[in-house]
Amino acid sequence: RQIAIGIAALGVAGFAVWYYRSAQQSDAPTFRYATVERTTLEATVAATGTLSAVRTVQVGTQVSGLVRELLVDFNDRVKKGQLLARIDPILQQQAVAEAQASLERNSAQLTQAKAEYDRTKTLFDAQMVTASEFNAIEATYAVARSNVRSAQIALDRARQNLSYTSIYAPIEGVIVSRTVDIGQTVAASLSAPELFRIAENLKEMQILASVDESDIGKIAVGQSVTFTVAAYAGRTFAGTTKQVRLLSSITDNVVNYTVVIGVENVDGKLLPGMTATVKFLTARAPEVLAVSSAALRFTPTATMLGADSALLTGPRPTAVPGDSAARRAAPARRRQGSDSTGTLWVRNANGTFARLVVRTGLSDGQRTEVRGPNVTEGLQVVVGSTTASSGAATTATTTNPFQPAAQGGGGAPRPRGAF
Repeated sequence: RQIAIGIAALGVAGFAVWYYRSAQQSDAPTFRYATVERTTLEATVAATGTLSAVRTVQVGTQVSGLVRELLVDFNDRVKKGQLLARIDPILQQQAVAEAQASLERNSAQLTQAKAEYDRTKTLFDAQMVTASEFNAIEATYAVARSNVRSAQIALDRARQNLSYTSIYAPIEGVIVSRTVDIGQTVAASLSAPELFRIAENLKEMQILASVDESDIGKIAVGQSVTFTVAAYAGRTFAGTTKQVRLLSSITDNVVNYTVVIGVENVDGKLLPGMTATVKFLTARAPEVLAVSSAALRFTPTATMLGADSALLTGPRPTAVPGDSAARRAAPARRRQGSDSTGTLWVRNANGTFARLVVRTGLSDGQRTEVRGPNVTEGLQVVVGSTTASSGAATTATTTNPFQPAAQGGGGAPRPRGAF
């Protein structure tokens, strides 16, 4: 019995030791790492816009009437001067006939007035009529001549309106819109109603992108642009900035400017009206060492550092030794603002932390260029930690409004001297 009691006591003691050690291990954080890689970074400005033809012409009618004939339809290619439609010409033909009759009537009156003028002038030269009688005849003759000219103008106008009943293509292109049908009545009393819309050339298109005023200063004519459309997921198209329009618009109290982007549409995949998600390339850094931006925001707690907790309050260098030559050699092109200093944390094989002060350069929002004497390709740096007992990930607080800070964990307030 005593042996059994002893064995039971040892079992309880062993279980207590195992449970205590398991609890300690569950509270130990698990660190997540990122690798310093050599890559090409590109800084971009995002915007949205709509694809359209470079030149689009609305074809209307200057006369009212019934649509008698339609000779083209959607997507038809037309030549300049091609007949597109006809308006019922009966009313215009009647107007021409009436103007012609008026001209003939006024011409007859002119002939009579001229004969009377010639007879009266002969008598006036012979002093057989008074000057007042001759002046009256002369005025009648002048009015008749004026009436003939007026009737001729009315006839020309009626003939021109008759020609407007035939609708011709003003340019060569593609019919992208047709707003009338045969038998429909169009009225052109106040403005010319639209019958067709012709896109001149869909091989060359444009995007009208709306750019926020905070980003418009980074946009310049000639910049490279990439964009995607929902119709072709996974495919990226290219374009070039053609114009930054000065006229602004206000949407939801935000000032926006329209940027015109030229696009080559050789294969005809892009269609007018498609929504494009645009990225303007504002800076580029080829073949640089870069690391996840989260690594620059990570700061270990004093508990994580243990005996090395003095690293948190140690002095921070104002410059990275040996980096001035590399920084001078870096082209001024690619820097988006001035370089700044950041901190990376590395865990050694024995589990201790080491602090690396680096120079940061261009960032694409996810990765940041880093330079320094101890920064090498393939270096593993800490980006965060996870506590097994709570399952919560810990990273440093970020000021990026689109990337909220992680919840939970043992993150400490950012100490003085830490990036």
